[in-house]
Amino acid sequence: MTDTSSHYDILIIGAGPAGLSFARSLAELPLRVGIIERSSAATLADPAEDGREIALTHQSVELMKTSGVWQRLPAEAISPIEAAKVFDGGSSYSLNFDNNQPGLDALGYLVPNHHIRKACYEELCAHPSVELISETAVEQISTDQEWGSVGLNNGQTLHARLIVAADTRFSEMRRKMGLSATMRDFSRSAIVCRMEHSQPHQQTAFECFHYGRTTAILPMNGNRSSIVVTVNSRDAQSYADMSDTEFNQTIEQQLDGLLGEMKLLGKRHVYPLVAVHANQFVSRRFALIGDAAVGMHPVTAHGFNLGLKGQATLAKQIMNAVAEGEDFAGEAILQAYEREQMRTTRVLYHGTNLVVGLFTNESLAAKLARKATLRLANNIQPLKQLITHSLTEQNPDSPSPLEEIRAHLPPLPSAPPLQEARKKIERMIPDRLKPGRFLGLH
Repeated sequence: MTDTSSHYDILIIGAGPAGLSFARSLAELPLRVGIIERSSAATLADPAEDGREIALTHQSVELMKTSGVWQRLPAEAISPIEAAKVFDGGSSYSLNFDNNQPGLDALGYLVPNHHIRKACYEELCAHPSVELISETAVEQISTDQEWGSVGLNNGQTLHARLIVAADTRFSEMRRKMGLSATMRDFSRSAIVCRMEHSQPHQQTAFECFHYGRTTAILPMNGNRSSIVVTVNSRDAQSYADMSDTEFNQTIEQQLDGLLGEMKLLGKRHVYPLVAVHANQFVSRRFALIGDAAVGMHPVTAHGFNLGLKGQATLAKQIMNAVAEGEDFAGEAILQAYEREQMRTTRVLYHGTNLVVGLFTNESLAAKLARKATLRLANNIQPLKQLITHSLTEQNPDSPSPLEEIRAHLPPLPSAPPLQEARKKIERMIPDRLKPGRFLGLH
């Protein structure tokens, strides 16, 4: 007699926001779903504050509302981002994004990561059809034509029609299943904290690309902000080791008094910056979601949004297959998910890395290109509209203004680094940037 207690329809490895959201998306289907997580249930129920604030697009908010997660967030933890400004070097000139779209109350919303994790877990607990296997690690994984199997650290073996890995950008499951990934170590680290300031931020986000470092200000409610200082990794520890008084003065000086007097609230957290994009998202009865599929540099704040969209894309494919009586873990279903998510993530991932490279390159040619880029984006309305759409993911079906943008583009300077950048852009536009598809807008 077969032991059905160890057999599932879908097993999810990793109970971060992407894994929990995916489990919730499947909770009302007639499937047996399990989620395997190293942490304890107590840790998932009350995750520690980690300094990270997540900038959510409108599309992400709608997905979270549909799942019931948004309604579980404390109202005071949700901060609207009504405008954004980008500065380069010591110049007062900025690239400005304002909330001037009809019916748009904000460009996006800022929510602490630990509140999102807590809300995702609470919503999943409201659906006991999904089984949580906590304080458990996966040591072995394999798949064949019919089943996937995982060997656990407690000696048990579980089987599932589909195994989905959501176990961080350094995914051990991705490696064990032989799926390669492109990885970029920026050799830089982010120092993340919350600060109080004497001057109001007017719910405006600021990105200040100084030479040798980047300082981002994300507006929280009241005169408080999330501060993200990005520096060469060799210098990161010095920021962590500063006294509170020295750190306050350092940030105030870096912002040139933009927000007045600064005061640290709570801890400082240091995160090395490494971006990852899997070269495949699926294999036989196996799929990647969340950071295991794509781990973004935080400069565009799209990491969580891509993860949320990816799990929803895979869940939709599975729902349709179940409704049609098809194999929900079959090759056609998984390939359809991969195609759509690859189309969404590839340009955004590589484009983000290109922007990061430009704005962290200290050569004279790069500095000139940075200043030209800000003025170009500020003065070409279709380009500004394109960027705003990518920030908000509002009206995702609207046509792309790319063709109109092309008519405004001047020749780039002839410096060798810029010639190479121009070649990359020219290759990307005809092949990848189709109307309605740029930066994942579809």
